[in-house]
Amino acid sequence: MSRLSAGLLLYRHGSDGQLEVLLAHPGGPLWRGKDEHAWSIPKGEYQEGQDALSEAEREFTEEIGVSAPPGPRIDLGSVRQAGGKQVHAWGIEAGAWSVTDVASNEFEMEWPPRSGRMLMFPEVDRIEWMTTSDALSRIVKAQADFFDRLHRALDSKTDPR
Repeated sequence: MSRLSAGLLLYRHGSDGQLEVLLAHPGGPLWRGKDEHAWSIPKGEYQEGQDALSEAEREFTEEIGVSAPPGPRIDLGSVRQAGGKQVHAWGIEAGAWSVTDVASNEFEMEWPPRSGRMLMFPEVDRIEWMTTSDALSRIVKAQADFFDRLHRALDSKTDPR
């Protein structure tokens, strides 16, 4: 059985009209200094039988420190990451919603390895708005499919046909 994860992909249109997305960088010493294909949508694991969207909302609040903005959720489907985890995402227009600081929950791990010292680290150490083209080299590779799906969903909403 693969692990299940659910998350929210916030989007907005920048001052130049380009689509921007909010991505999160994982905290902790294993991710320090890593940027390329290290970022993710804010997400977290859930158990089979739980409501994936509700879990995505809860995880967003835990990792970012504030609730996601109100409004319709666009189902972007699922992707399977290289490690086998299945991630389901929903797009949400951020509009005037704003967050600048992360107030993430924390996790405990032994650091340095085999030292016997248990330290606390934030699950997310920073967030950043970036264009989808800039985000392609920074997001976990499998999650990049969510950008294409979001673009298609938004294009179909504005298509008068």
